[in-house]
Amino acid sequence: MEKVTGIGGFFFAATDPGALAQWYATTLGVDPAPESYEHPSWWQLAGPTVVAPMPRDAEHLQRSNGTFAVTFRVADLDAMVAQVRGHGVEVVVDPTPYPNGRFADLADPEGNAVQLWEPAGVDLRHP
Repeated sequence: MEKVTGIGGFFFAATDPGALAQWYATTLGVDPAPESYEHPSWWQLAGPTVVAPMPRDAEHLQRSNGTFAVTFRVADLDAMVAQVRGHGVEVVVDPTPYPNGRFADLADPEGNAVQLWEPAGVDLRHP
């Protein structure tokens, strides 16, 4: 059976797309979409990705505009939290270490839910 090899794009509506793209670049290190075919797209490291359809009223989605929540994998949660806070962004670190890792929650400038995840346990193994 053929299957997809990863996520090739994440597209969502924004009131000010340029400013929001710049925020993701300077705060989280996610390069903006290239403006031409001569420039590469942002490359992420291989690792686990969760794809989970949820009920529209799921608590996980209600932290945001109720439309989506994106989780970014990070190698060092504490260092990333310090970096994001250095940009003046409020970050809530979940005090509970889970079997699959540690988490922190924040919102982008347009109120979209962003979660940071430092994987642990079986999610550190490659299939």
